Amino acid sequence: MIIGISGGTGSGKTTLARRVIQAVGRENVNLIEQDSYYRNLEDMPLDERHKANFDHPDAIDGDLLVNHLKRLKRGLEVEMPVYDFKSHTRSSKSARLKPKPVLIVEGILIFAEPRILSLLDVRVFVDTPADVRFIRRLKRDIDERGRTVESVIEQYFTTVRPMHHEFVEPSKRNADIIIPEGGNPEVGIEFLCGKIREELKREIAEQSIHTTAG
Repeated sequence: MIIGISGGTGSGKTTLARRVIQAVGRENVNLIEQDSYYRNLEDMPLDERHKANFDHPDAIDGDLLVNHLKRLKRGLEVEMPVYDFKSHTRSSKSARLKPKPVLIVEGILIFAEPRILSLLDVRVFVDTPADVRFIRRLKRDIDERGRTVESVIEQYFTTVRPMHHEFVEPSKRNADIIIPEGGNPEVGIEFLCGKIREELKREIAEQSIHTTAG
């Protein structure tokens, strides 16, 4: 089972995913973050990397992400990239993911990519007001990614905001469930946990049948 969680930058996608994983057990769920699949910009000068449009679908290595989702769905291991947001390059290291019954993939653009959409069994969109999302992004980029206030604001108006309106917001129509900011996130969490528990029961039942048949 593959669950997709999308929404604008700073909407709370990762928080939702981690709460679901905590509720159903990390041993049952893998998490793939779309941000890990940004293209490697090591061949560009650093000042040019900072100006790149990271909110356009072309910024993502979609071929690799789709390949990894398909491999995990088939029960195969993958080496997930590790991305350095301060230098906008991929680390020489990678994170090995072994198949688990459930896979959560989250990112701002996953509902805008038809190849990913076709792989998703459940699609959740976290709908959060722009001002809340911007404040969260500002704090995150300063605290975790070494950005300045001025650079975050410039990037927001240059690429983040227009790309949100062009790609992210329209992709909301592909969601099975929309969780609004100010609403009750527990409903969405319980919905996802229920779906995952159903999948785990199905997995156990299938294993029991195979064991009996063997």
